[in-house]
Amino acid sequence: MRKVLKYGFYDLMRSKWSYIYFLFYLMLTFALLFLSSDISRAMISLMNIIIILSPLIGTMFGVMYFYNSKEFTQLLLAQPIKRTTIFLGQYLGLSISLSFSLFLGMFIPFSVYGLFHSNEIWSFLTLIFAGTMLTFIFSALSFLIALKNEDKIKGFGLAILLWLFMAVIYDGLFLLALVLFDEYPLEGFSIMASMLNPIDLARILILLKLDISALMSYTGAVFQKFLGSGTGLIASSAVLLLWALIPVWWIGRVAKRRDL
Repeated sequence: MRKVLKYGFYDLMRSKWSYIYFLFYLMLTFALLFLSSDISRAMISLMNIIIILSPLIGTMFGVMYFYNSKEFTQLLLAQPIKRTTIFLGQYLGLSISLSFSLFLGMFIPFSVYGLFHSNEIWSFLTLIFAGTMLTFIFSALSFLIALKNEDKIKGFGLAILLWLFMAVIYDGLFLLALVLFDEYPLEGFSIMASMLNPIDLARILILLKLDISALMSYTGAVFQKFLGSGTGLIASSAVLLLWALIPVWWIGRVAKRRDL
């Protein structure tokens, strides 16, 4: 798996889209830090971008990389290499390269503006962790969709639809449920509903770490009230890790019996 992962990582790091992704975060972070002159405010602005953009980029790259490297994958499948090794190696190479571009694009500006001389280092690491988890989760989900659908158009459409549902439609349905059933105790339902959406979980994780009550959504306030900041951080991080591991396990299962 290491050789497949290494090839996928270096192949994607040489791609112009990886450079564009890196430069986007680099210039955006520099601009936000320059305009606000406050690391905390810049992190809040970046949070709103990361929780939407990271899943979208992971989704698009996951589908495109799978279909564009199909001929190379078929060549690897003809070799005495385990199928799970090939697919998981490609997925990890993709996810790690995207996460590296995200990390480097934000780390350089924050370092220049004195991140290591402030008390925001753990908040920065939480922001990176959330963005990395969303990248791994949606890359795995899109990779899984592409693996199960031979038609490129169908696979790409389903992957984008999944991102759209998680990023936009899910919150609308959740708010509608809160309005319709506002007479009932919904705290337990809110916690469970937020755990079913990794984007909501990432937002809650960052806000709990930044401890900004004014920006808390209903679910974030419930997490803070019933679990506390410390337990809420651990719970949301653990569920995000679970969200990343389950699709990877599923990719391994599908890869064993999927013919390209």
